[in-house]
Amino acid sequence: MRKKLDITKEHCPMTFVKTKLELEKLSEGETLEVLLTEGEPLENVPRSAKEQGFKVLEVQHVRQNIYRVLIEK
Repeated sequence: MRKKLDITKEHCPMTFVKTKLELEKLSEGETLEVLLTEGEPLENVPRSAKEQGFKVLEVQHVRQNIYRVLIEK
């Protein structure tokens, strides 16, 4: 089962803080789908996730300035 997190209304540093809290709840191998905006969140969330040892599976443009990032624990 894939969990979803919408942080399109959040600003750094809360974007990764909320993402990390959700990732911590997952079991190994589970994925989190994160919706975020371009700019700082799009740059920081995938990079920070990788630095924390998570696997960024996909970054996909959804619409206008919204992106979907798929992260595996």
